[in-house]
Amino acid sequence: MTDITIGADISKDHIDLHMLPDGQILKVTNDRKGFAAIVRWIGTKSVERIVYEPTGPYHKTFERFMMVQGLALSKVNPRLARRFAEATGRLAKTDRIDAALLARYGELLEPRLLEADRQIHNDLKELHVARLALIKDRTAAKNRAKHVSSSLLKKHNGDRLRQIERQIKAVDDAIMSLIAEDAALKARFDILVSIPGVSQVTAFTLLIEMPELGALEEKAAAALCGLAPMSRQSGRWTGRAFIAGGRAIVRQALYMPALVACRFNPDLKTKYEQLKATGKPPKVAITAIMRKLIVLANALLRKNRKWTPKMA
Repeated sequence: MTDITIGADISKDHIDLHMLPDGQILKVTNDRKGFAAIVRWIGTKSVERIVYEPTGPYHKTFERFMMVQGLALSKVNPRLARRFAEATGRLAKTDRIDAALLARYGELLEPRLLEADRQIHNDLKELHVARLALIKDRTAAKNRAKHVSSSLLKKHNGDRLRQIERQIKAVDDAIMSLIAEDAALKARFDILVSIPGVSQVTAFTLLIEMPELGALEEKAAAALCGLAPMSRQSGRWTGRAFIAGGRAIVRQALYMPALVACRFNPDLKTKYEQLKATGKPPKVAITAIMRKLIVLANALLRKNRKWTPKMA
């Protein structure tokens, strides 16, 4: 049987689908009735993958429903999908065209398939999204405090800051409780916090935002969080390598642990000093330590063992 690739363009109210290689199309409502119509449309066909872009809250119910049905899903970066469209010369943009392009993208590039999320990971992800929003609120409140002159507004801002701190603590406690209830997650968490410089917050951020950690190759782990250097070379010209893309939340979570590791992790401190001695700028050296940290975390999780210092 010919394997089928389906592109799905998801909006608030509708989902446009395009099936390859036969070119069938379908438009359904973005609700459970529409999802059921998609399953009937697919029937007994062998589906290689359904390719779609994340669209805020609008794709999540679709994603969960199709996973329950056992269908293979590929969630692709919208920026990469748009560049693929431009590379094919298709500059027009409609929901139907986008669905066809996503199907073509999936057929040619075979993007990575999603693993079925357990409910506990969905709950952790929801809590972490709320935590990130609270962090932004706290930053905004602290910035407002620098410019407010009214005593009443200063009091309100102070009350809001204290409320945000209480809410962040409540969310952190809820995340830690969920991790403690799951033996596998707790074991992975304990491995991560055994690494000097990795705090509880960094550890649960890695578990939530990078659940693949421990099942990746070394280079793939660095690339997934945007810490793999991209070479720039053409003919005799060679430019500076740079980092780009990847999961910004993970990269941001690794910055402070890298600074701590440069002082208190013996192995990484030595590496940092070697980089500085060869003339690397501090920012480049810290980025290298961030890359070392994620590679180390991936290796320890793969081997299912805690960090131990190297013997002299």
